[in-house]
Amino acid sequence: MSGVADEIGVLIADDQDLVRIGLRSLVDAEDGMRVVGEAVDGLDVVARAAAAAPDIVLMDVRMPGIDGIEATRRIVADPALEGTRVIVLTTFELDEYVFDALRCGASGFLTKDTKPAELLRAIRLVAAGEALLSPSVTRRVVREFSARPSRTLKPHPQLGALTEREREIVGLVGEGLSNEEIAGRLVVSPATARTHVSRAMIKLGARDRAQLVVFAYQSGLVEF
Repeated sequence: MSGVADEIGVLIADDQDLVRIGLRSLVDAEDGMRVVGEAVDGLDVVARAAAAAPDIVLMDVRMPGIDGIEATRRIVADPALEGTRVIVLTTFELDEYVFDALRCGASGFLTKDTKPAELLRAIRLVAAGEALLSPSVTRRVVREFSARPSRTLKPHPQLGALTEREREIVGLVGEGLSNEEIAGRLVVSPATARTHVSRAMIKLGARDRAQLVVFAYQSGLVEF
């Protein structure tokens, strides 16, 4: 990955110079992180990701060439970048793109007004293998798409392998609930909730928690 043990390599993709400069300053000033490259358009970020194999890509959605969604899809599809995770940076006005990015394999998303400390925490979280899903934003995204008349369900082919409790928990993950919130809703321990989530991910072949949100939505497990 970054080439230095325990150091998180970050690739920044944004067509705005000031945004890239700000993100680079923030990341490079943080212990245990460093910027391994910058990209100004979608094709550029795909090429730079292939060359640098970063741990994290901070991906803008609207960029010249191919957009951040297509760039995310190509990076996630590259077997050589199995350990690379994508965090999409967006605004509330781009909810549609956010869901598309999750469907294409992004590990989560942040709004561009996120506080610096929260951004750094998010980078560490996703680099550690977790998915970054803001419950409030996730619920808003899924609710918007669930309400669309054109919505078509595509149940996951392994959905039948889930137990009833696992199906219930995948639905709660789809609503944006954390393990602690799921535990409170179902009156079980956070460890039990975590175990059910992990088993569901394995059965469904989910890359991370973010993909469970997509599977829950596409399989009709999310109710509003």
